[in-house]
Amino acid sequence: MQLYESIRIAFRALAANKMRSILTMLGIIIGVGAVITLMSVGRGVEKYVTDQFSSAGSNLLFIVPGQLSEGPPEQRANSTGVLTLKDAQDIANPLRVPDVIGVAPEVSGSAAVSRGKKSLRVSISGVTPAYQDVRSWRAATGSFVADADNQERSRVAVIGSAVYSKLFEPNEYPVDQTIRINNLLFRVIGVMEEKGGGGFGNQDETVFVPLTTAQDRLFRRKTVSGDYRVSVIYASVISAERMDAAQEQMAEILRENHNIAYLDEDDFSVINQADLISIFGDILGALTLFLGAIAGISLLVGGIGIMNIMLVSVTERTREIGLRKAVGAKRRDILGQFLIEAITLALVGGAIGIVLGTSGAQAISSFVDSFSAVVGVDAILTSLFFSMGVGLFFGIYPAYRASRLNPIEALRYE
Repeated sequence: MQLYESIRIAFRALAANKMRSILTMLGIIIGVGAVITLMSVGRGVEKYVTDQFSSAGSNLLFIVPGQLSEGPPEQRANSTGVLTLKDAQDIANPLRVPDVIGVAPEVSGSAAVSRGKKSLRVSISGVTPAYQDVRSWRAATGSFVADADNQERSRVAVIGSAVYSKLFEPNEYPVDQTIRINNLLFRVIGVMEEKGGGGFGNQDETVFVPLTTAQDRLFRRKTVSGDYRVSVIYASVISAERMDAAQEQMAEILRENHNIAYLDEDDFSVINQADLISIFGDILGALTLFLGAIAGISLLVGGIGIMNIMLVSVTERTREIGLRKAVGAKRRDILGQFLIEAITLALVGGAIGIVLGTSGAQAISSFVDSFSAVVGVDAILTSLFFSMGVGLFFGIYPAYRASRLNPIEALRYE
C-alpha cells in the first residue's frame, strides 16, 4: 500500500508541473524512440539482405574469376584469372563433382535495350536452361531459354518484370514481341517472376538471352587459346552438409584446368552462400548495436535532465519534506519517495518513446518497398529497463539530498 501511495504522489507531483515534466521527459522520449527505430531498421536491413541472398538459390556456390582480395569486381575482371565454359562443364560432371546437382554458367554485361521510342540500359545475362533451377527463378509468363536456343544461337530474350513494365504498356502481352539489344532484334519469349533488388542489384532489370548468343553476338569474350569466357559460375549443391566437400572438389578441378602449381595462389574464388549470409549478418548486427548505442546517448542526456528537475523539486518542496519528517517520516521514506518520482518520470517518458519508436519503424517500412523493419520485444524491454535504470541512477543524488534535510531547518525554509 505504501508503494501505491508513493506512486500516486509521484504522479500528482508530475501533474502539478505538466510542461516542466514533459520537457524533462523529452530526452528520454527521444532516446528510447531513436533506439527502437534504429535497432528495428537495422534488423530489418539484416533480414532483407539475408532474404535476398537466400532467394538467389538453395545451397549455392559462386565461382568468380580472380581473388576477392584483389578488389571490387571491375578490378577482378581485369586480373589474370578467367573462367571458361570448359570449367563449368567439368564442374557439372557428376563423376568429378558428385555433390553438385546443377551448374549454370553466366556471361553478363550491360547493353542498350529498346522498343519503339522507349530505351533503357540494363544488365544482359547469357545463360543456359539450368539457370532457372540453380537460381530458383523461373518465367512467370511464356518460357525460359531452352537447349535448342543455345544450340542454334537464337536471338530470343526473357525479360525481367521491371524491363517489361518500362518497355510495354500495362496488360500488354509481351511474348513474340520484338525488342532491340544493341540494335539487334530479339524475340521476347517470356517474362521472369518478380525478384526485387538486393545483394545482386535490381534483378528485375535483367534481360536473359541464350549463353551462346551472348558470347557470339553481344559480348565476344575469349581467352588467348580461343575458349569462351564466362563471368560467373553458379553451382547448386545437394545439401548444406556437403557444401565444403563440393567447394574442395571444384577448387581441385579449377586448379588443374588453370595449371596452378601446388602452393601457388588461385586465380579464382569459390564463395559459399552461407558464408556470405553469415558475414553480412555479423556486419549488420554490429552496425545495429552501434546505432543503438549512439541513440542511447540521448538517454544519458535525458537522465541529466531528470537529475536537474529533481534537484529543483527538492528545493521547491523543502517545507513539505520538513513537515513529513516532523510527523514521523523516516529518511528511507523520503529517499524512496523521490526515487520513485524519478523512476516514474523516466518510465512514462520511456513508454511514450516506445510508441513513437515503433511508429517510426513502421513508417519507414511503409515508405520503402520490399522492406520491413523488425521491432523486437528485446529492444522494447531493453529500452524500458534502461530508461528505468537512468531514472534510478540520476535520481539517487536528489533523493539522497532530500533525505538528509534537517526537519527543523526545512520547516523554517521560505
